[in-house]
Amino acid sequence: MSQTDQNDRSAAQAASLAETQPLDGGLASIEHWIDGASVAGDGARSGPVYNPARGVEQKRVRFASTEDVDVAVQAAARAFPGWRDTSIAKRQQVMFAFRELLNARSGELAAILTSEHGKVLSDAAGEIARGLEVVELACAMPGYTKGEYSENVSTGIDVYSTKQPVGVVGIISPFNFPAMVPLWFFPLAIATGNTVVLKPSEKDPSAAIWLARLMQEAGLPDGVLNVVHGDKVAVDALLEHPVVRSISFVGSTPIAKYIYATATANGKRVQALGGAKNHMLVLPDADLDLAADAAVNAGFGSAGERCMAVSVVLAVDSVADELVAKISERMSRLTTGDGTRGCDMGPLITREHRDKVVGYLDVAASDGATVVVDGRDTPIDGDDDGFWLGPTLVDKVPLDSSVYRDEIFGPVLGIVRVDGYQEGLDVINASRYGNGTAIFTNDGGAARRFQREVTVGMIGINVPIPVPVAYHSFGGWKDSLFGDAKAYGARGFDFFTQEKAVTSRWLDPSHGGLNLGFPQHD
Repeated sequence: MSQTDQNDRSAAQAASLAETQPLDGGLASIEHWIDGASVAGDGARSGPVYNPARGVEQKRVRFASTEDVDVAVQAAARAFPGWRDTSIAKRQQVMFAFRELLNARSGELAAILTSEHGKVLSDAAGEIARGLEVVELACAMPGYTKGEYSENVSTGIDVYSTKQPVGVVGIISPFNFPAMVPLWFFPLAIATGNTVVLKPSEKDPSAAIWLARLMQEAGLPDGVLNVVHGDKVAVDALLEHPVVRSISFVGSTPIAKYIYATATANGKRVQALGGAKNHMLVLPDADLDLAADAAVNAGFGSAGERCMAVSVVLAVDSVADELVAKISERMSRLTTGDGTRGCDMGPLITREHRDKVVGYLDVAASDGATVVVDGRDTPIDGDDDGFWLGPTLVDKVPLDSSVYRDEIFGPVLGIVRVDGYQEGLDVINASRYGNGTAIFTNDGGAARRFQREVTVGMIGINVPIPVPVAYHSFGGWKDSLFGDAKAYGARGFDFFTQEKAVTSRWLDPSHGGLNLGFPQHD
């Protein structure tokens, strides 16, 4: 049996946990997960789930109706009192058990990610590892949710605070990280005593079901974690449901803006993380080999379908030609193809998205940019029908071109030439996005100035993708974050808890009452 066939079988065995009887047409159906069981729901609609490397529809996913979402929310609401009142020690034990299971069986999940998203297996493993960091953070929940105590603030009066769960929480996650982004949210929500309704992307939904089943195996009571599939109907049902207390979202900026406006209008607290156009500024004193490696790694990992991808390199004129040559040479070594074959980069998620990204190459040429490496010409190690576009490099991109302005979300790396540090900084600060950025330099003064002056939420210094570790919070500025609630870290625990302040006074025990001791005279 070939390695590809073995990985396909592994993915099928793992994903079969989420499937029941075939829908019309014979394709397996991915069901909802409600109250600890697989549920078909009442929704009449379904959507395709592709294998992007083969360009074929491999499954169907059921779309939840508004009524289906309500069933899931009510299941979470019923489970909430019992889970809220479960001891911290017991909740922590469940999270430790989940961590061990996820670590031991991560290969199953990686196979699912590759089969439905298309990312190569090593990239899938990396995604799971970053999600696992947040699970480990959730195991440390007791240290993050302690209140404060002030004794004798007034005579005989003490004040203390407690942190309690908010209730039923909704999570809406994107297609590009079908395991990691849910893991950013639901472990912290559950560890702090909330119950969850998760709506994963309908493009690659099996990972969410696999995770929910694994949580059940770890000892999570039924109803604490529920999964519903679907499109805008399911999203709106969560945003508008009166029982849902909060919404966590990662996705494009237009949708993040809609999520934030709609959910807050319905009285919910919101984490809404939007899109990005991440810049990497390369100064003349930088190690250009390091910078070229970083640009390729950050630009083309996950086929560029990640909000922390570097999509623009700001190259100072004096080193721009040399840097472009080094990047081009490294790109020639990459293999694009089926993620189960040991390739460096896989396909894009759908044919429609691939075609949209390809359209920017024609725009680049018409806007006067130079297509140095055209991904349409890349040899592919995979099925001809896959959703392919190889790594693409576009030089001398004008700032008024949509190739620069838009979040392309694909393997297209643009080079914008600048005359020095100040122009590079000005370009970054003028961007509507403020998710991540990086500077490559050996000048400590320039790096320190950059980290203070740049209007971006996450900054790398000689680090191309500055995603914070789990105990620091993730989130950008400007149109990359709506509201001020960042993901995971200490801010994640704050988001999933609400504080109570208690002011108390107790009578002195010597006041009144029985006293069997010897009488005392004043």
